[in-house]
Amino acid sequence: MEEISSDNIHGLILALASSIFIGSSFIIKKKGLMKAGASGTRAGSGGHSYLKQPMWWVGMISMILGEIANFAAYAFAPAILVTPLGALSIIVSAVLAHYFLDERMHIFGVVGCALCLVGSTTIVLHAPHETLISSVKQVWYFATEPGFLVYASIVVVVVGILIYHYEPRYGHTHLVIYVGICSLMGSLTVMCVKAVGIAIKLSFSGHNQFIYFETWFFTLLLLAFCLMQLNYLNKALDTFNTNVVSPVYYVMFTTLTILASIIMFKDWDNQSGAQIATELCGFVTILCGTFLLHKTKDMAMVGSHPQVTTADTNSRQLEL
Repeated sequence: MEEISSDNIHGLILALASSIFIGSSFIIKKKGLMKAGASGTRAGSGGHSYLKQPMWWVGMISMILGEIANFAAYAFAPAILVTPLGALSIIVSAVLAHYFLDERMHIFGVVGCALCLVGSTTIVLHAPHETLISSVKQVWYFATEPGFLVYASIVVVVVGILIYHYEPRYGHTHLVIYVGICSLMGSLTVMCVKAVGIAIKLSFSGHNQFIYFETWFFTLLLLAFCLMQLNYLNKALDTFNTNVVSPVYYVMFTTLTILASIIMFKDWDNQSGAQIATELCGFVTILCGTFLLHKTKDMAMVGSHPQVTTADTNSRQLEL
């Protein structure tokens, strides 16, 4: 096992803080969306009445704080370390949903949370060191290599097909449409986050990176991708059960982000086969935990007969 570098430790602390803020934001925003839907057009139907709800804005502030911490974490540690730790936000979200949204968690949900913790710990202990980067131009070089350009092109084409063909037809019954759009764009967003985060980090150390065109280009892409993700995440949260949205989004987003990072930053180039296998085992452990959290909702409803909501009805129609 490699010694954990100081940069990785900084990234770890920031990622943990991010998970707490983001996990809480799902619940707070959901409460705001529920209140807005009771008095206006639901977000899932194209309404924006939630913008008048103070609780939704509290949730947004919590999410922004979490994203800022996450943003900083990517400047210190590789995506293969930071991104899987998002599983902890699922635990926070699941526990809070159990108490505040009456989305009951079965005992296997607790086991799922434990698996997420074990998997996250495994990845933290075996994560690669961050690639040493001295200029944002170096990040631009990684981003314009043929391998990553092919990946980015595929993402853009698939997202376009989902938005213009599948979302109008199946968006309200198939969670994978909304979450797929968020996750695919999210993998590119994280690459932009790393680029801008590294630029800020280097600028604070005395090497101004904002004199380069590449820094501003990455910043504009980052803003556009974030707004797009926010729109479709709101639709997913308003239409489907939170305990379904959180883990499915996590699994898809994390898988695609790690793939993008491996292609762009070549995170595994300096690691042995045993280290890579251990990280994959940790990731699979997290996936098993999120699967159990997903099944928690369905198992908890057996014999309890809770009040059926639109979100519950839609979530039972999922075809992932």
